[in-house]
Amino acid sequence: MSNEHSNEIHYLWWLILVCVTGGLIYLLSPILTPFLLAAVIAYICNPMVTRMADHGISRTVGAVLVMLLLSGVFAALILIMVPLFEEEARRLLNKIPVYLDMIKNHIIPLLEARLNISLEPDMNLLKEAISKHWQSAGGVAAKVLPSLTSGGMAIVEFLVNLLLVPVVLFYLLRDWDLLIKLVDEMIPRYWHHQVSLLARETDRILAEFLRGQLSVILLMSICYITGLWLVGLEFALPIGLVAGILVFVPYLGMIVGLTLATLAALMQFQGWSGVIPVWIVFGMGQLLEGMLITPWLVGDRIGLHPVMVIFALLAFGQLFGFFGILLALPVSAVLLVWIRHLHQHYLQSNLYNS
Repeated sequence: MSNEHSNEIHYLWWLILVCVTGGLIYLLSPILTPFLLAAVIAYICNPMVTRMADHGISRTVGAVLVMLLLSGVFAALILIMVPLFEEEARRLLNKIPVYLDMIKNHIIPLLEARLNISLEPDMNLLKEAISKHWQSAGGVAAKVLPSLTSGGMAIVEFLVNLLLVPVVLFYLLRDWDLLIKLVDEMIPRYWHHQVSLLARETDRILAEFLRGQLSVILLMSICYITGLWLVGLEFALPIGLVAGILVFVPYLGMIVGLTLATLAALMQFQGWSGVIPVWIVFGMGQLLEGMLITPWLVGDRIGLHPVMVIFALLAFGQLFGFFGILLALPVSAVLLVWIRHLHQHYLQSNLYNS
């Protein structure tokens, strides 16, 4: 058998493997979410368990200790953040009458003057509409109940997946080395060197991406919260958190945060004089993120194009729901490494050079 024919057979096997893997992911996507999320967390926490094992602590005990640490951090965040958000919600509820009066006394007259229309509600028409549609309330309820049932099942499914994550996480942390060894033994020796190179590069890129992206989210959340607090915005905490968390999508954090902060500033200060400092905060935050924080912590080594980021978020969200959005970028970073290797092999293949 010639060398060219042998290479073509190997490429055919790779193509079959990719197609089978893609088909299984598509068919099993409804149940893969907790396993993928647990795998990502296990990948991040495995070095801690490994260090404990190097110091004589068994991986079982190490896995339990790491999970207790994660639970403690999660509980601390809830205990800290929930009271803060409750306080912000209470302040918002107290401000609602003021906002409604401002809409009635300022915004509605301005729209009426500019558009030459009347926006005053007609109570007679409202009563007539209520009387006309009151008898159909039973039909509406009959239509709403099935949606409530399906929504309840979705909540149950979400809770089951959430409870499954720590179970899968424990076994992955405990048996991580055994699983890696099993996968290594299953790789054909002809592909072993190439797959090992690919795995090492994937590990490097994924570690850089996860550590860098988490650091960017943390720093930008602190920057936005501090900046909005310094300009006197009442809802600096929730708006700053939303803007900081969404920075993993290019420009989305800035756009959403700027929109929410502008509306909050208009309601609070009732004029553009209070909005301009908010815009300055987001402008400086965008410059800081794009020119310093992201290049320093993440860099251009991953090379995810913004269009590919948006596509990955939509695609993984469609396949795996909310957790798919969380998994989209790290998985895309891994796929990008594989695509680069496939591109190099394609440029060296007879198909390209013939």
